[in-house]
Amino acid sequence: MRAVVIETHGGPEALRIVERPDPEPGPGEIRVRIRAVALNHLDLWVRKGVPGVRYPLPLIPGCDGAGLVDALGSGVDGPAPGTPVVLAPGTSCGRCEACARGEDPLCRHYGILGEHRDGTCADFIVVSAANVLPKPESLSFEEAAAVPLPFLTAWHMLMERARLRPGETVLIHAAGSGVSTAGIQIADLLGARILATAGNDAKLEKAEELGAEAGINYRTGDWTRAVRELTGKRGVDVILDHIGGDTWDGNIKSLAKGGRLVLCGTTSGREGTTSLPHVFFKSLSLLGSTMGSRSELYEILRLVERGLLHPVIDRVLPLSEVAEGHRVLEDREAIGRVVLTPW
Repeated sequence: MRAVVIETHGGPEALRIVERPDPEPGPGEIRVRIRAVALNHLDLWVRKGVPGVRYPLPLIPGCDGAGLVDALGSGVDGPAPGTPVVLAPGTSCGRCEACARGEDPLCRHYGILGEHRDGTCADFIVVSAANVLPKPESLSFEEAAAVPLPFLTAWHMLMERARLRPGETVLIHAAGSGVSTAGIQIADLLGARILATAGNDAKLEKAEELGAEAGINYRTGDWTRAVRELTGKRGVDVILDHIGGDTWDGNIKSLAKGGRLVLCGTTSGREGTTSLPHVFFKSLSLLGSTMGSRSELYEILRLVERGLLHPVIDRVLPLSEVAEGHRVLEDREAIGRVVLTPW
């Protein structure tokens, strides 16, 4: 099979296209022929490398994918070869107490496709049968591949961690990203008031189209002042953030009393400074979040099938142009997902 492989960390040139033997499914596993891959910022971190983090190189990147069942390992009773499926990007042991509670990300063996083991940027992938879910009939392969990681991340952040309630006000940063376009739709579906930030007006226009009440361009003004004005000096109840360092102090100041900040990433930096009196005087909750459980993904896919949630796709490229896809994400050109299809 053809595969994109990272052998050493670096720029887009580190993404090499090679020939590898087709992987064989073992007991309890399914081989899927990939028909579409959606890129995430996690792919950039894996390619570039993160200080203090060891990735199992050489590695096939790619967290999200959709395709057709190609072969079943022993002990797997369906789905039949040729069945359209979408992949759950998280892996876990399936046996521990956390997994039994449906809290996969808390499993001590939790991992993500394309980060802890070979991912979706190849002709084929072999995964546990538990990671293979039915593709919603209403979606193309490109659309299906664009759903799992960002929607699962945003859903877990807002619904499970922050416990966002109807009528509350939520601030969603980086409105053009995959996680944030998903988060805006989820918050709107719940009946929350949504404020969104982005670095250009096109992304803010899309955010308002998806359900945001107001967009704030952080390049043309003080977003914390704008939040204060839009909330009558009260602040917001919930903040969804994956920027990190650049927004951290402003987030703390922008939360209302009893507010919750939920963080799933640090694209702008890993360090943040917090005025501790703000935390206890305002009874704030600072919440971390990583992905979500497979059970949550089933719920998301039902809502997608009904047309209540939908992936936002910026562009579709051939998998041979994976380096260009990484560049688009790194330069923050995309509004929504960058999707790759067979070579």
